[in-house]
Amino acid sequence: MSTKNDKRIRRHKKIRLTISGSADRPRLFVFRSTNHIYAQLVDDVKAKILASVSDIKIKKGTKVQKAKEVGSQIAKLALEKKISTVVFDRGGVVYHGRVKAVAEGAREGGLKF
Repeated sequence: MSTKNDKRIRRHKKIRLTISGSADRPRLFVFRSTNHIYAQLVDDVKAKILASVSDIKIKKGTKVQKAKEVGSQIAKLALEKKISTVVFDRGGVVYHGRVKAVAEGAREGGLKF
């Protein structure tokens, strides 16, 4: 029997067959755990992480509000590195709730995807 996490990993592998990040248009990868949310900008060609943000240091707000803040922080870091467009990778989870909040925060911060 496959667990919930095994199914998520299988979905993510399927997604990764179609999307890939480069230096000019990196992949915005979102990982959602039960307590925290993480966002990374990844250059898949060079296999490098360009920027990363998590909600561990954000103390106030609900999980969704923290996720939106993570999105705006990753957008700020991306714009500092002169990156304006990204490819969004939801990590095999449903685009709703905290994952959607990260995307909205990144869009409000100035990223295009």
